[in-house]
Amino acid sequence: MTTRPIRYRGGAIVIFGAALATLALMLYAYLTPLTGVTGTAGALLVIAASVVIAIAALVLPALGGRGGRNLLRILLLFGILGTLVAAALLHRWVATAAMVAALIGLFIDMTRPAATARTIKTRG
Repeated sequence: MTTRPIRYRGGAIVIFGAALATLALMLYAYLTPLTGVTGTAGALLVIAASVVIAIAALVLPALGGRGGRNLLRILLLFGILGTLVAAALLHRWVATAAMVAALIGLFIDMTRPAATARTIKTRG
């Protein structure tokens, strides 16, 4: 029998989905005329931050070390909060709600046990 660590990816999936939703909403707002934020630097900033958050959410479950995972979680926290505030200042309420969902996903990821905390036994 061998043991392999259990990996919890639920929080990272929520973060990734929320970042993609924010990206789609802000791309629409940035490119569509008469949305109030068409072509603004603030909308472009939220778009770029959403891409970075989505990439970080993909990397998060793959990190093996606890220190690297915790550092990425702290960076994600700052990124999500900054994007949330920027979306709120742009009056993009659905994008703001998506970032709140990403924040919830981050808390889900933080409350899950580490991959090395529990292992399952498999045959083979």
